[in-house]
Formats: sequence, C-alpha cells, structure tokens
Amino acid sequence: MLEALILHPVLDNSWINFDVNALVQNFWSATFDGLTFGAIYGLIAVGYTLVYGVLNLINFAHSEVFIIGAYGVVITLSALGFGPSAPNLSVPAIVGDLLLALIVGMLASAVAAFLLERVAYRPLRKRNAPRLAFLITAIGASFAIQYTIFLVRGANAEPSVTMFRAIPVFNVFNTTIYIQSLIIVIAAVVLMVLTDMFIRRTRTGRGIRAVAQDPDTATLMGVNKERIIVITFVVGGLLAGAAALFYVMLVPSGVIYNGGFILGVKAFAAAVLGGIGNVRGALLGGLLLGVIGNYGQILLGDSQWTDVVAFVVLVLVLLIKPTGILGTSLGRSRA
Repeated sequence: MLEALILHPVLDNSWINFDVNALVQNFWSATFDGLTFGAIYGLIAVGYTLVYGVLNLINFAHSEVFIIGAYGVVITLSALGFGPSAPNLSVPAIVGDLLLALIVGMLASAVAAFLLERVAYRPLRKRNAPRLAFLITAIGASFAIQYTIFLVRGANAEPSVTMFRAIPVFNVFNTTIYIQSLIIVIAAVVLMVLTDMFIRRTRTGRGIRAVAQDPDTATLMGVNKERIIVITFVVGGLLAGAAALFYVMLVPSGVIYNGGFILGVKAFAAAVLGGIGNVRGALLGGLLLGVIGNYGQILLGDSQWTDVVAFVVLVLVLLIKPTGILGTSLGRSRA
C-alpha cells in the first residue's frame, strides 16, 4: 500500500503534456516571441546588474520602479486619447505620442529610482548598516511602493491602451514578424549598446567601474561615490521606464499595482543568468530567458510552465558556472 502511494504521483503524469511535435511546429514563432519578451527582461535586468555591481545590493524594489514607469506610460497615453482600439492617427502623430509616453515613463521610473536610493538606501549607508539591513529594506520598499500604488490607483488593472495595429512586416520560416516585435527588439538592442558605451567610454562610466571595483580607492582618486551611486540608480530607472513602454505595447491591459513582481523576478534571473554585474550579460540573459520560457510552455502544453522552465535552466547554469554565462563583473569591464 505504501509503495502504491509513493509511486502514484510519479506515474500519474497526465498533467504534463510533453509535446515535441508542437515545439517543432511552433519553433520559430516561439523564438521570435521569446526574443521580444526577453528584450524587455534584459532592459529591466540592467537596473539590477548596475546596482549590484556598484553596491553589491540586490535591489528588489526595482520591479516597482518599472511598474511606476508603466503607470506613467498608460496615464500619458490615456490622456492623449488612446484606448482599447488602435487610434486613427497619422504615423508622425503616433510616433510623437509614443515618444512623449516614452519620455514620461523613463522620467517617472528615474525619479522613483532616485527617491528610492535617497529615502531607503542612503540612510543605511551613512550608518554603515550590515548587508542584511539593505536586503530587508529593499523587500520592504517593494511592498511599500506596491501598496501605495494600490491605495492611489486601486486593485484593478489600468484600462487597456492599444498604441497601433499589429502590422505584419515580413515572414521568416513561415512565421510572421509584426512591427511591435521589431520595434521592441531593435530599440532594446540600441539602448543596451548606448548603455554599454556609456559605461565603457565616458568619464562617468569610468567612475562607475572604479567604484564597482574598489570604492575606497576610487574615492581617494577623486571619484564622488555618492554621485556615482545616484547616477547608477537613475540609469537603471531610465531603462526600466523604456521597458515599461515596450511592455504596454505588448500587453496593453497588463499594468496593475503588483504587476512588476513577476517581471522583476525574471529580470533579476536574467541578470544572474548572463552574469550579475555585466551589462551585456543582462541583455543576453534576458533574451535567453524569454526564448527558453517560450519553448518550455509549448513543450509542456501550458503557459504556466514558462516561469518554471526558465528558472530550472537558470539553476542548472549556475550549478555549472555560478558567475553566469559571461561572468565578468562591472568593475573589471574594459573599453
């Protein structure tokens, strides 16, 4: 009897639909969709990787920085007349409206990141608080921001805003690529390249790398550590705000007070997968996580498996190479 009870859960695998044929048939659509969502994960992951590289701090409240930017995007587009249906506007008008929403979203996230650093983390640094205090504060700040948004905007998701119709651009391997996916992937890559150039080739970027490598020596060499820390948070916030616009572009009705949590966890996993503290690794980890998650949900026959498969792969990679795929720390990056 005991043996039957032990074996029954193992043998009863009807809840798993391991369908290789479905994956083969939908391979390219799953790949391109995964790259689209992965680009968003990668942009959010930069905030985690920069802060960790400079402060050795896992900023769990970064997911709320992202969702504040998403609220800024939705509120701006709603004020401009966007709704559930695509607007009947000229291309220049739509581009102008989206640029305005992008700017508002980026500014909203940047201001949120700045205030988070000033209110939550700076007092702890002044008191030389232990690392555990920073971790607990990050988690507490995350919940505090979530439920502040809940009190202001309510428990329901924001009204849907559709930016433009899903226009097919071209076909690849009998898979239609739509303009939304193309815009998101290209824009994310461009933003990541600009961020990487900023970190590697500008004076401020050298300051960020110096503080990441040795904050005490960097201070002795004239680097303003507090200024660098603020810039690090703001840059992460700006990219999270850009990711917010792309997220709303893909999920028009997905903005809700706690909607950043799962995306934030995935973005953090992407940063670790690519190599925590590595800007290029953040994008690589995000793209891989998006693709692997899509493969998993098709292979196992349920979208709920997306997160499970992605994190199982993450654990396997870290068991083999704990520093992530690229593995270079921010302080050791070179131009």
